[in-house]
Amino acid sequence: MLRKLSPTAQVLTVGLLIVAVAWVILPFYWAFLNSVKKPADTFANTFIPFLQFQPTLEHWVGELAIPETRQALLNSTMIAIGAATISILIGTPAAYALARFRFHRPSNRFLTTWFLSQRILPPVLFVVPFFLIMRELRLLDSILALVLLNATFTLPFSVIILSQMFRELPRELEEAAYVDGATTFQAFSRVALPLVLPGLVAAWIICMAFSWNEFLFALSLTTKTAIPMPVIIAGAEHTRGVQFWYVGVRTLLTLLPPTILALLAQRYIVRGLTFGAVKG
Repeated sequence: MLRKLSPTAQVLTVGLLIVAVAWVILPFYWAFLNSVKKPADTFANTFIPFLQFQPTLEHWVGELAIPETRQALLNSTMIAIGAATISILIGTPAAYALARFRFHRPSNRFLTTWFLSQRILPPVLFVVPFFLIMRELRLLDSILALVLLNATFTLPFSVIILSQMFRELPRELEEAAYVDGATTFQAFSRVALPLVLPGLVAAWIICMAFSWNEFLFALSLTTKTAIPMPVIIAGAEHTRGVQFWYVGVRTLLTLLPPTILALLAQRYIVRGLTFGAVKG
């Protein structure tokens, strides 16, 4: 594609690509450098390990030895998996209904807009109401509370993504199942659902990523038992200032699980996100 561009356009394109890659990679490199630097080296302008400073793993060993950090990793895993699973279980039938049936009061367009509005509204508006609700239900500082809240706010992703994928499926496949005596649920579960499996995986991983990164509700509704990793990262501030070495370790620890999962499931993610993109 670059060969079709003029030399000036090629240089500008390559330059923009380099800037974009650096913009993405530099924060991770900063976190890595600080995680292997000694506290004295953290505040020095040193960027190359072994040449400008001697790296150390003492911060990694010390951070992994902290019970609160290990518990936070476990909490984040349970919250993200639970919220994404609930979102998919509820969102998949809703997406199929929006794709295959026509509603009048309210209409399909209104329902789709309503689902999208759940992501447009600022989450800070719901902090106090949800706090009061969870207090009445005695669910403050519990994993279940964060699972339910994250499932609520990631549900629009599963509905919108999967409804578009169901629309791309030919109706003739389900009509053939009806001719063979299948019910609506059987056509949904045995015909449509297996065909959008890559989309299910992609939507599940997207919902899991948003739940994994959620900070506001976790900060507001947890105090000790159910604290996830984003709150642990924010807690690296000390009376003497921000402990950047621990910020680096905690940031990388938080990034590793979803990154590994995305790499293992990248085939399904690509197929799911490009489902129906090419016709003919």
